Amino acid sequence: MRVISGTCKGRHLQAVPGLSTRPTTDKVKEAVFNMIGPYFAGGIGLDLFAGSGGLGIEALSRGLERVIFVDHDGKAVQTVRKNVAACGLERRAEIYRNDAERALRAVAKRGLRFSVIFLDPPYKEKKWPALLSFIANHDLLEDDGVVVAEHLAEAELPEEVGRLKQWKRETYGITGVTIYRRTDEQKGDERDGEHCRLPGEL
Repeated sequence: MRVISGTCKGRHLQAVPGLSTRPTTDKVKEAVFNMIGPYFAGGIGLDLFAGSGGLGIEALSRGLERVIFVDHDGKAVQTVRKNVAACGLERRAEIYRNDAERALRAVAKRGLRFSVIFLDPPYKEKKWPALLSFIANHDLLEDDGVVVAEHLAEAELPEEVGRLKQWKRETYGITGVTIYRRTDEQKGDERDGEHCRLPGEL
C-alpha cells in the first residue's frame, strides 16, 4: 500500500498484522478520491474502521486539515500511528481506539462537522442503517460533505437516509463504493436526533 497523490505521494504504508483487517486496495482508493476530490482545501475528515489508516492519510495528503482515525482493534490503532508518523502527519491526526458507534456519539458531543466520513466496516457486519441514520440525524456533515461507504458489491444500501442521499455508486470486483451527500429535505426514516439510537445505546 502507498499514498497515491498529494504531499505524501509515494510513501509506503504498513498493513495491519493478521487477517482480521481488510485494507482498501490502491485501485479502490484512487477511484474513491477521483469521485470525491481529488483534492481538498482544508476541512476535517473522520476515518471510522480505519484499519491501516490508508483512506484518512490519503485525505490528509490531498489537503484535508485534520482527520480523526477510529478503530476498535489495538493492532490497527498501532498501525495507524506508525503510518501517520511515517508521513509526518502527527499534528494533523487524532487517533482513538474505540468502536464506531461510541466514536460517532463522541464527535457529535464535540459539535464537529466533517467534509468527508469514511465508513469501511468488516463486510460481514451490517451496521449501515444505524451508522448512516446517526450521521444524518446529528448533522455531522458539512453542507458539501460526503460519506464514503465501502461494502460488498452485492450489498444493498438505502437510497436515502434522513438528509443523506446516494450520489454515486461504483463496483470494483467484489468491492462496492457508495457515496452519500446531504440534501435539504428530511426524508425516509428521519427521526428527531435524540431518539436515533445506535446498537448498545440506551
